[in-house]
Amino acid sequence: MAEAGSPGPQGDGWALPPAGRAADPQDDAEHAERAVHQEDAESDWSADSCSDYGSRGNVGTALGRAVPDGNVLLPDIFHTDHLFFYERFSTYQDYILADCRASEVKHFIADYLEKVLEPSGWQAIWRTDVFQVVVGVVDVDYSSLKAVVQLSDPFLCESRDSSFTLECMQELLELKQYQILLQELWVVYDESGEFDQTALAVEHVRFFYRWIWRTWDEEEEDEFDYFVRCVEPRLRLHYDILEHRVPSGLVADYQNLLSQCEDLYGKFLNVRNSISTSDSDSEVENVSMVEGLKLYEEVEHLKQKLKLIENPQLRYVFGYQKYGSLQAKGLRTTGTKVIHVVPSAIAANQL
Repeated sequence: MAEAGSPGPQGDGWALPPAGRAADPQDDAEHAERAVHQEDAESDWSADSCSDYGSRGNVGTALGRAVPDGNVLLPDIFHTDHLFFYERFSTYQDYILADCRASEVKHFIADYLEKVLEPSGWQAIWRTDVFQVVVGVVDVDYSSLKAVVQLSDPFLCESRDSSFTLECMQELLELKQYQILLQELWVVYDESGEFDQTALAVEHVRFFYRWIWRTWDEEEEDEFDYFVRCVEPRLRLHYDILEHRVPSGLVADYQNLLSQCEDLYGKFLNVRNSISTSDSDSEVENVSMVEGLKLYEEVEHLKQKLKLIENPQLRYVFGYQKYGSLQAKGLRTTGTKVIHVVPSAIAANQL
């Protein structure tokens, strides 16, 4: 199985259109292969397993292992960041988000975790920008998407300096009430297969909040089409970028726009909160309201630009024409001409 981060015939963003959608005329033979994979995956998955990777009844893990960077004393972890597009698509659509609203996302994810996540008995590496430490999970608070943890025995930690001692980490966990966000945990490898679903569930949560979720999603249209409107196009864009199907200039534009939008949205929230907590009708508050409206308009403008790039059709029309640099290269060295016959539409049975 090829890794999602490396180019491969099955890992791109055009893997599988949702049921009920017509095939894009530009799609190629890869659709048929991915359609077969998708149908097989969906038929094999059940409400109890929610995954085609192992189960509590299987003997032995179906997942690979990965060696963490840095300290060789840290245990190996499950290799879960290689999932194909259709695997993530099917999980988010069929088992996690379905037809939920943006305001219901956290609740739906919590319901999913209650069904597949082991509540205790597994170890994980807690990763931050400055340290990695092995912890044991003793409970899970599903509603807050956090795990209740304790330090492993023996104490295993890697950090940029020597300040993160056992006592220091204990104090840090006490401040956090021993609760850590699930997306900050990487499940320690276990060859028994008992924690396959746990590792995959944590991976799906981590991937969603890192690549799909936006802090302003809850303030958008709160309709039942959140998956179709936001999740699917962002997921397809992510895999298109991984497979180098998006011009590098357009990728840079998107990342810059996203960073600007997040920064301005944070400033907008600060201004809005300062106004809502003030009861006075002073000149300062009036200035804040004007500033808030200006920030709001800038945020909305950036959000529209992001949606333009996230939409595959508009991304092609506006992005590829700008960055594609499609120009005739002149005569071939042999002097011959080659005619490429391309169908305007293609179906799986024609292949």
